[in-house]
Amino acid sequence: MQAHFSWLYFIPGVNHDNIHVATLLVASTLLIFLGLYARVALGAGEAAIEPAKGISVRGFFELIYDFIIYLLDMVIGHEGRKYATLFASVFLFVLFNNLIGLLPGMTAATDNFNTTFALGIFSFVMYNAYGIKANGVVSYVKHFMGPVWWLAWMILPIELLSHAIRPVTLGLRIMGNIQADHGVLGVFLNIAPYGVPMIFYAMGLFVCFMQAFIFTLLSIVYVSIATAHDH
Repeated sequence: MQAHFSWLYFIPGVNHDNIHVATLLVASTLLIFLGLYARVALGAGEAAIEPAKGISVRGFFELIYDFIIYLLDMVIGHEGRKYATLFASVFLFVLFNNLIGLLPGMTAATDNFNTTFALGIFSFVMYNAYGIKANGVVSYVKHFMGPVWWLAWMILPIELLSHAIRPVTLGLRIMGNIQADHGVLGVFLNIAPYGVPMIFYAMGLFVCFMQAFIFTLLSIVYVSIATAHDH
């Protein structure tokens, strides 16, 4: 299969097999620099308390952080705010790796299953680790067996299978939507390169945000279930 053009192919050693790694590194580097810039712009003392004025990098990061706080309060409760930095980072990481695919000559790292499966593995390890930390190993394992002890033989394999496939389903969800969105955009860029593609760029922006939102929300829900004390 012929590889699509990417500006990153000009980097020595980058080819079709590892383009998703190179793209991920570019998106992550950009995100780190923007985050550092926003932190410097935040300042300290009273200046850090004042809301950002106008459209700015700092304002964008504050908006995302407040949005994550809202999700955590809604799903977990006020105690979930201790996860705000983690989930804001997850959201931004997925978002930036989605958005970079909308740039001409770039391919989203998240249209490769290796990337999205790794994200799914991260979410899987994260919520299980928080669940064990919050409840202890024994109590956490017990919730896989269901509330009725004599049905544990049936509930346990179902629960284990359900949890085991989550990294795959999380990864496939992002990859499938990003591939489809960017594929449609590429088709219309070839058919009608002026005007019409703007509609699909707008749709692409929506899909990029929605996939980052869904992945983050599902991860928050998994943490909420794993850390609940009423198993």
